[in-house]
Amino acid sequence: MSGIVQNNILRSSGTIAVSAAGLNWVDTIITGSTATVEAGNGYWVNTTSNTCTITLPSSAEKGDQIVIIDYARTWGTNKIIIDSNGLNYQGNPDTFTVEYTTDGQSVNIVYSDATKGWLPLEDDVTALEAVYPETQRGIFAFGSDGSQNLGMSNLLGSNGVIGSDVTAVGTYRWKMAAATYGNDKAIFGFGENASGQDVGVTNLISNSGVVASDVSAVGTARDDIAATGYGLDKAIFAFGKTQNGNVTGISNLVNNSGVVASDVSAVGTASSNKAAVGYDRDKALFAYGATQDGTGLNQRNLVNTSGVIASNVSGAGTARNALAATKYGVGLGIFAYGADTLNMSNLVNNQGVIGSDVTGVGTGRTRLAASSYGVDKGAFAYGFTNQALSMKNLVSNQGVVATDVSGVGTGRGGLAAAGYSLSA
Repeated sequence: MSGIVQNNILRSSGTIAVSAAGLNWVDTIITGSTATVEAGNGYWVNTTSNTCTITLPSSAEKGDQIVIIDYARTWGTNKIIIDSNGLNYQGNPDTFTVEYTTDGQSVNIVYSDATKGWLPLEDDVTALEAVYPETQRGIFAFGSDGSQNLGMSNLLGSNGVIGSDVTAVGTYRWKMAAATYGNDKAIFGFGENASGQDVGVTNLISNSGVVASDVSAVGTARDDIAATGYGLDKAIFAFGKTQNGNVTGISNLVNNSGVVASDVSAVGTASSNKAAVGYDRDKALFAYGATQDGTGLNQRNLVNTSGVIASNVSGAGTARNALAATKYGVGLGIFAYGADTLNMSNLVNNQGVIGSDVTGVGTGRTRLAASSYGVDKGAFAYGFTNQALSMKNLVSNQGVVATDVSGVGTGRGGLAAAGYSLSA
């Protein structure tokens, strides 16, 4: 070995300790449920899949240092546990439990002596988590006024105001779905045309709210379908009713360029008239709906960050169908209204759990649509009672549904809505 060793300490054991500024960072990222670490090293610990128990050296000398960092910002979900291996930790024997449970945390410990043992120099969150951008505006489009299909759209501003009718480019249809994709754009897809035929077409919405012409989709044509965003920048269409009237459980993923993939057989109960919403920023769920005989469902199907739909989980609140859902707050969602013109809502937390019914939230109605707006708020609009309605109900960033506001363009139902644009 050649070169000069500077500012290092010769231990009584004969080893040379690395200086604080010269820790050896171990290349391999720790992902297992257990790991043994050594003095003089820095470690990245990824607990995405599991909790990890970190075992410290069984012997140590004054000044020994170890640094452990939350590699994937997941310690809040899957913690790390420190096993001090017979030595004290902050003056406590190793029979005490030492856990670190905060996302983004780093632990920088130095050995003092037999009395206090290992002492943290730092055990703070190293940086704020990046804030993922949320859409500022929304768009409601297509639908039926009860006598004919419509091809119009209405833009929802970042202030919650719905604009006047704009003639859309695509096929006039209803009983479709829409979702945000690519961070700031939207896609409308499927539905039933003016001739009563199910179609597989989609229409992309630019980040300026412009509706593009029809694109033939790959998946099975169907109506009474649902859609939502997932995985930060992608979308998924799922469930619905095919041309022969049979309900289905198939899904179609949409990539961050708005391209619809071929059919994937879903896990959950075949059904139609569901609603869907994102939660926890990168996951989603489909909920409620109706079976083949029209029976309302009280269940949910979670969607992971890869777009895989999980099996049925019994939901909460009144079973129903033909409702709507939107995001609000940060990582939260809300379902509201539904068939039999119900006027209730159910909040969704950031774990995808649906809360109990909250009643009295404006005019009960069915076949309405909903979109997020203004980063952390939502809006339910349009729908049917015994007539096509032109009204909206805004949702605060606390999930509170406001009273009716009428006069928001042509009344209609069976339309769809989604958020778009990162600009206010």
